[in-house]
Amino acid sequence: MNQLPGMGAGLKTSMNVTTTFHGNVVNDIRIAKEAGFAGIELQSPKLYRYLALGLPLDALLPRLNGLVVSAVGALQEDEPEIVTREAVRLAEITAALGAPMMQMCTGPVDPEVVKDFRAGRLRPEDRRYRGALGLSDREALEWTAKNVALAADIAADHGIGVCLEPLGWAPVNSVGQAVQILELINRPNVGINIDFWHFYVAGDTPEDIARLDPSIISTIHVDDGLPVAPGDVPDQAHHRNVWTGGGVIPIQEWVDAVKSTGFDGWYCTEIFCAKAAELDFLEVARTLRGVLEILLT
Repeated sequence: MNQLPGMGAGLKTSMNVTTTFHGNVVNDIRIAKEAGFAGIELQSPKLYRYLALGLPLDALLPRLNGLVVSAVGALQEDEPEIVTREAVRLAEITAALGAPMMQMCTGPVDPEVVKDFRAGRLRPEDRRYRGALGLSDREALEWTAKNVALAADIAADHGIGVCLEPLGWAPVNSVGQAVQILELINRPNVGINIDFWHFYVAGDTPEDIARLDPSIISTIHVDDGLPVAPGDVPDQAHHRNVWTGGGVIPIQEWVDAVKSTGFDGWYCTEIFCAKAAELDFLEVARTLRGVLEILLT
């Protein structure tokens, strides 16, 4: 598979805007630069909030001033017509910001839907997206693959790639399934976002990551998590509420596994720690960048 645009220029650190959880896109850019990150991974909730007020997207470009937008997220798997509409919207933003790829998550994106399905509470009239829930493993792969292919073609029309992030609670949640989707759709502009927490709760290991061809890895989310009890649905509101390095994921082993593949793209901070979200944004960003540097040394 061909490499995605933006890869191949050495190890790089990027700040996912969860690092400054309650911030806004303008301040997030400033914080990422002051904290010493080479890039920033922007996300749709903050971008859409900014744009909904009539603020111009191109006004962000001079603010970036050398800070690379490593990716823009996140397209959420949904019904095809919704995927089409949202993929066009996000692809236009991604291209305008000069980012090489947009992120796409497998679904359902809402873990409450998975919880209700497992408990038998998800009624036919419930309009929340349920995606591949209840399908066989093969049917789930094919279902999700169609949405990914749809997004990939729209992204290609805008000159960008797609980084696929399987969510830990979704039917399609593992490294192996992500690789199979790439093989099924055969789109050269699609790679995998290696999110340590999502793959950890899906049951993957650093050894699974180490076996990957680096050309299909698009980005890395370096994050941590808390234990998930057997039978529970992983829920990032609860199971990611921890400082990076304070949880159960052996982060250094995961980083070393990625490095062993020869991957040389973006390593990105991502955190859902409620306490960190209430601290000084710049201190949190600088500390997480320091953690990344230690891990990558």
